[in-house]
Amino acid sequence: MMAFWQQFADTSVLLVSLGVMLIGGGAAMVGTFTFVRKRALLGDAIAHAVLPGVVLAFMVTGDKQPFGLLLGAVLAGLLSLWYMDVITNHSKIKPDAAIGAVLSLFFGLGILLLTAIQGRGDAQQAGLDKFLFGKAASLSRQDVMVFAGTTLLVLTVVMFLFRRYVAVSFDRDFALSAGLPVKLLEFSLSVLTVLTVATGIQAVGVVLMAALLITPSAAARFWTDNMGKLTALSAVFGIVAGLGGTLISYTATGMPTGPWIVVILSMIALVSVMLAPGQGILARGRQNRINSRKIQGENVLKIFFMAGERSGKIVFSLADLQAVREFPEHDLARILRRLSLRGLVKRVSDNQWQLTDSGILESRRIVRLHRLWELYLSHRLGMEDDHIHDSAEAMEHLLTPELEQQLLEELAYPLRDPHNSPIPYDTKKVRE
Repeated sequence: MMAFWQQFADTSVLLVSLGVMLIGGGAAMVGTFTFVRKRALLGDAIAHAVLPGVVLAFMVTGDKQPFGLLLGAVLAGLLSLWYMDVITNHSKIKPDAAIGAVLSLFFGLGILLLTAIQGRGDAQQAGLDKFLFGKAASLSRQDVMVFAGTTLLVLTVVMFLFRRYVAVSFDRDFALSAGLPVKLLEFSLSVLTVLTVATGIQAVGVVLMAALLITPSAAARFWTDNMGKLTALSAVFGIVAGLGGTLISYTATGMPTGPWIVVILSMIALVSVMLAPGQGILARGRQNRINSRKIQGENVLKIFFMAGERSGKIVFSLADLQAVREFPEHDLARILRRLSLRGLVKRVSDNQWQLTDSGILESRRIVRLHRLWELYLSHRLGMEDDHIHDSAEAMEHLLTPELEQQLLEELAYPLRDPHNSPIPYDTKKVRE
């Protein structure tokens, strides 16, 4: 642990760490709105489109001062956005194709200009090629100042216009109807995105900048549905990845900073995809298993009710239950054991099972929901009686008590379903 913190005794490590943490957090904040607007490829296009702006700025000034190169990059990024809009609005080309076309055109032009400059043998051009893959390990104090200014600007604007940005990002039509200046807000978001990308390419390069813009938000989305928390968590992920990539590049010889930042972001995203509660793969798999067991149990309880309805008995063997609905014997036995643990059924003998009082109430509820939904489909939606069973079979497991009450009131507390089967109630206070 001491060795970890000793890394920051080196001024260069501290400087680079601060720089990539700033740009990682700023890019992640802006990227959140790009992500929720489903324009993830836009960041990639802008990142590639700023390259010719950087090279042209150097050709004009003859210097590699960060502010000059940043200005060229921003102008090229804004020009690429304008060109995408022109293509989309004045042709039959769709937005995704326009993004691909602009990305290829601008990046190809940037490579062409970069090659031309390198062919001149100008010593001043040395290092321009680092914009392709980043030069985080050699960031200067002036670079960090630019990063700090950009991140502060992004943070200030996002905090001030947060609610408006959320409205525009999620429902543009609502924002228009609410009287918000939608085009101005979208333009400001575009400017922030271009500015962040243009600044960030100095750290991770044009090739990897899209990952820094989008991956934190994609990872954070698995942890929260709240836009404020999503933005904050995205920024945290960007900062953590920036710090981790810097430390790895300084502790392991020959390890580049930019690619390691993206690798750490990808690891964060992978962990989020797998382990996030509620939306992660493991959590969803667990919930699917719970739902599957719930449906299986309710189906077996329904079989008990229907078997008793047909025969008048209350105790049934596995064969009796299978005669109502086919179930593999080992599956049926397993489901009965689970229901027994829940106190819904009880074993009378080795091969005889009976509903408990709780099980009787639950079986009535399931059958009641099934038959109410069949009646609703038949009487209110006009479906044929022989086409309604499968829909009711699915809906009986989804209907909440509130929906059940609405069905009862809508159908005036019916006594029989479309097949003339009685609708079971827990009370005899049923409206005639």
